[in-house]
Amino acid sequence: MGVTSYRQRAAWGPWDRPAVVLPVAYTDHVAGAGGRPLVVPACEGPGGEDDSAPAVVDGLDALVLVGGGDIDPATYGEDPHPATAGVDKLRDRAELALLGAALDADLPVLAICRGMQLLDIHLGGTLHQHVPDVVGHDGHQPARGCFSDTVVSTEPGSLVAKILGDAITVRCSHHQAVDRLGEGLAVTARSGDGLAEAVELPPRRFVVGVQWHPEEDDDLRLFEALVGAAR
Repeated sequence: MGVTSYRQRAAWGPWDRPAVVLPVAYTDHVAGAGGRPLVVPACEGPGGEDDSAPAVVDGLDALVLVGGGDIDPATYGEDPHPATAGVDKLRDRAELALLGAALDADLPVLAICRGMQLLDIHLGGTLHQHVPDVVGHDGHQPARGCFSDTVVSTEPGSLVAKILGDAITVRCSHHQAVDRLGEGLAVTARSGDGLAEAVELPPRRFVVGVQWHPEEDDDLRLFEALVGAAR
């Protein structure tokens, strides 16, 4: 089961250099749900184009798109907001290629936070670049790197409703959110202020995006549902 990763400078032992990194909570949750995690780095071929995505997807049973920095607003035709941070254009390109190959292969996909935004953009959607400008508060991310407890309500009959029930308290840390919805996507959970907190792509067997971080609590149900779809 493929799990995407970050590209950033990291320090360990005597080393301090650019690295492929990933919070272990993602791989622990995949393993805890019965999957076998495989970390997938963002990279490109010698010509600058990543043509390996279909071959990578061919070796996977499912894909988890993880959180991280903001996606380059140019990807959806906008100029950056002053609060835009953590853009990695190489990662954007590599993960969009990987997601496209996964959708072409009808691979089960769980898209988390940045991953949900990437799914929306891949399908032609756009983002609210700074949520406090839209909802008037910073409750979805009190500070960078901090989480808040947010109650979301699910859409009856949706996959997330079947997996999680009518309402659930989740761990959020996002200053961006889905604005215009990508083609074919359906919003299947919202927070009390109306922000889209989950999306799905029917009639695919399992393509679910959640704006919150399910790896940050002990609830494995979304990961178990992904593993079940892969099987």
